[in-house]
Amino acid sequence: MERIIALDVGEKRVGVAVSDPLGYTAQPLTVLPRRPHGDFLKALAALAEEYETKRVLLGLPRRTTGEKGPEAQRVLALAGEIHNKLGLNCETWDEWLTTVAAEKALIEGGVRREDRRQVIDMTAATLILEGYLNYLANGRKNDEQS
Repeated sequence: MERIIALDVGEKRVGVAVSDPLGYTAQPLTVLPRRPHGDFLKALAALAEEYETKRVLLGLPRRTTGEKGPEAQRVLALAGEIHNKLGLNCETWDEWLTTVAAEKALIEGGVRREDRRQVIDMTAATLILEGYLNYLANGRKNDEQS
Protein backbone atom coordinates (compact mmCIF):
# COMPACT_ATOMS: atom_id res chain seq x y z
CA MET A 1 0.00 0.00 0.00
CA GLU A 2 1.24 3.49 -0.71
CA ARG A 3 0.85 6.54 1.47
CA ILE A 4 -2.31 8.61 1.24
CA ILE A 5 -2.49 12.37 1.57
CA ALA A 6 -5.76 13.63 3.05
CA LEU A 7 -7.17 17.13 2.67
CA ASP A 8 -9.66 19.05 4.77
CA VAL A 9 -10.60 21.72 2.25
CA GLY A 10 -11.71 25.06 3.59
CA GLU A 11 -12.34 28.41 1.94
CA LYS A 12 -9.04 29.93 3.11
CA ARG A 13 -6.95 26.98 4.30
CA VAL A 14 -6.48 23.30 3.52
CA GLY A 15 -5.48 20.95 6.31
CA VAL A 16 -3.18 18.15 5.22
CA ALA A 17 -2.50 14.76 6.81
CA VAL A 18 -0.53 11.77 5.57
CA SER A 19 -0.64 8.04 6.27
CA ASP A 20 2.33 5.92 7.16
CA PRO A 21 3.69 3.78 4.28
CA LEU A 22 1.69 0.73 5.43
CA GLY A 23 -1.60 2.60 5.73
CA TYR A 24 -2.14 1.99 9.44
CA THR A 25 -1.85 5.46 10.94
CA ALA A 26 -2.53 9.08 10.03
CA GLN A 27 -0.37 12.02 11.05
CA PRO A 28 -1.11 15.73 10.77
CA LEU A 29 1.25 17.29 8.25
CA THR A 30 0.63 20.95 7.48
CA VAL A 31 -1.86 23.64 6.54
CA LEU A 32 -1.72 25.11 3.04
CA PRO A 33 -3.22 28.45 2.04
CA ARG A 34 -5.97 27.95 -0.54
CA ARG A 35 -5.03 31.08 -2.50
CA PRO A 36 -3.38 31.76 -4.82
CA HIS A 37 -4.77 28.57 -6.32
CA GLY A 38 -1.73 27.83 -8.49
CA ASP A 39 0.52 27.96 -5.43
CA PHE A 40 -1.80 25.56 -3.60
CA LEU A 41 -1.60 23.06 -6.48
CA LYS A 42 2.21 23.35 -6.63
CA ALA A 43 2.49 22.77 -2.88
CA LEU A 44 0.21 19.73 -3.09
CA ALA A 45 2.24 18.32 -6.00
CA ALA A 46 5.43 18.80 -3.98
CA LEU A 47 3.92 16.96 -0.99
CA ALA A 48 2.78 14.09 -3.20
CA GLU A 49 6.29 13.81 -4.60
CA GLU A 50 7.94 14.08 -1.18
CA TYR A 51 5.71 11.37 0.30
CA GLU A 52 5.82 9.27 -2.88
CA THR A 53 2.09 8.95 -3.36
CA LYS A 54 -0.42 9.26 -6.16
CA ARG A 55 -3.43 9.08 -3.80
CA VAL A 56 -5.32 12.04 -2.36
CA LEU A 57 -8.33 11.74 -0.11
CA LEU A 58 -10.55 14.82 0.12
CA GLY A 59 -13.04 15.32 2.92
CA LEU A 60 -16.51 15.70 1.41
CA PRO A 61 -18.80 17.99 3.40
CA ARG A 62 -22.46 17.10 3.42
CA ARG A 63 -25.47 18.88 4.80
CA THR A 64 -27.25 17.49 7.85
CA THR A 65 -29.76 15.97 5.40
CA GLY A 66 -26.95 14.05 3.71
CA GLU A 67 -27.24 16.11 0.54
CA LYS A 68 -24.25 17.57 -1.27
CA GLY A 69 -24.38 21.34 -1.08
CA PRO A 70 -22.22 23.96 -2.80
CA GLU A 71 -19.25 23.20 -0.51
CA ALA A 72 -19.32 19.54 -1.60
CA GLN A 73 -19.56 20.58 -5.24
CA ARG A 74 -16.43 22.73 -4.79
CA VAL A 75 -14.56 19.78 -3.27
CA LEU A 76 -15.63 17.51 -6.13
CA ALA A 77 -14.49 20.11 -8.66
CA LEU A 78 -11.16 20.42 -6.85
CA ALA A 79 -10.75 16.63 -6.89
CA GLY A 80 -11.28 16.65 -10.65
CA GLU A 81 -8.77 19.44 -11.07
CA ILE A 82 -6.16 17.70 -8.90
CA HIS A 83 -6.60 14.54 -10.96
CA ASN A 84 -6.47 16.30 -14.33
CA LYS A 85 -3.65 18.76 -13.61
CA LEU A 86 -1.47 16.77 -11.21
CA GLY A 87 -2.26 13.20 -12.26
CA LEU A 88 -3.13 12.18 -8.71
CA ASN A 89 -5.88 9.68 -7.97
CA CYS A 90 -8.57 11.35 -5.87
CA GLU A 91 -11.22 9.88 -3.65
CA THR A 92 -13.65 11.58 -1.31
CA TRP A 93 -14.64 10.60 2.20
CA ASP A 94 -17.50 11.89 4.29
CA GLU A 95 -16.09 14.45 6.70
CA TRP A 96 -19.19 14.58 8.88
CA LEU A 97 -18.39 16.74 11.92
CA THR A 98 -14.61 16.22 11.71
CA THR A 99 -13.89 19.90 12.37
CA VAL A 100 -16.13 19.78 15.44
CA ALA A 101 -14.40 16.60 16.64
CA ALA A 102 -10.98 18.15 15.97
CA GLU A 103 -11.84 21.25 17.99
CA LYS A 104 -13.14 19.12 20.85
CA ALA A 105 -9.96 16.99 20.87
CA LEU A 106 -7.76 20.09 20.86
CA ILE A 107 -9.74 21.67 23.72
CA GLU A 108 -9.53 18.45 25.72
CA GLY A 109 -5.79 18.41 24.99
CA GLY A 110 -5.45 21.85 26.54
CA VAL A 111 -4.55 23.66 23.33
CA ARG A 112 -5.15 27.39 23.69
CA ARG A 113 -7.73 29.07 21.44
CA GLU A 114 -5.08 31.06 19.52
CA ASP A 115 -3.08 27.89 18.88
CA ARG A 116 -6.13 25.80 17.93
CA ARG A 117 -6.80 27.98 14.91
CA GLN A 118 -3.35 27.04 13.55
CA VAL A 119 -3.81 23.27 13.84
CA ILE A 120 -7.53 22.58 13.58
CA ASP A 121 -7.51 22.07 9.80
CA MET A 122 -4.71 19.52 9.80
CA THR A 123 -6.28 17.80 12.83
CA ALA A 124 -9.55 17.52 10.87
CA ALA A 125 -7.61 16.11 7.88
CA THR A 126 -6.07 13.55 10.23
CA LEU A 127 -9.52 12.49 11.48
CA ILE A 128 -10.76 12.16 7.90
CA LEU A 129 -7.79 9.96 7.03
CA GLU A 130 -8.14 7.88 10.21
CA GLY A 131 -11.78 7.13 9.35
CA TYR A 132 -10.80 6.06 5.84
CA LEU A 133 -7.88 3.91 7.03
CA ASN A 134 -10.17 2.20 9.58
CA TYR A 135 -12.64 1.50 6.81
CA LEU A 136 -9.89 -0.02 4.65
CA ALA A 137 -8.55 -2.08 7.57
CA ASN A 138 -12.01 -3.46 8.36
CA GLY A 139 -12.48 -4.34 4.70
CA ARG A 140 -9.16 -6.20 4.69
CA LYS A 141 -10.13 -8.09 7.87
CA ASN A 142 -13.48 -9.06 6.35
CA ASP A 143 -11.75 -10.27 3.17
CA GLU A 144 -9.37 -12.42 5.22
CA GLN A 145 -12.27 -13.99 7.13
CA SER A 146 -14.24 -14.89 4.01
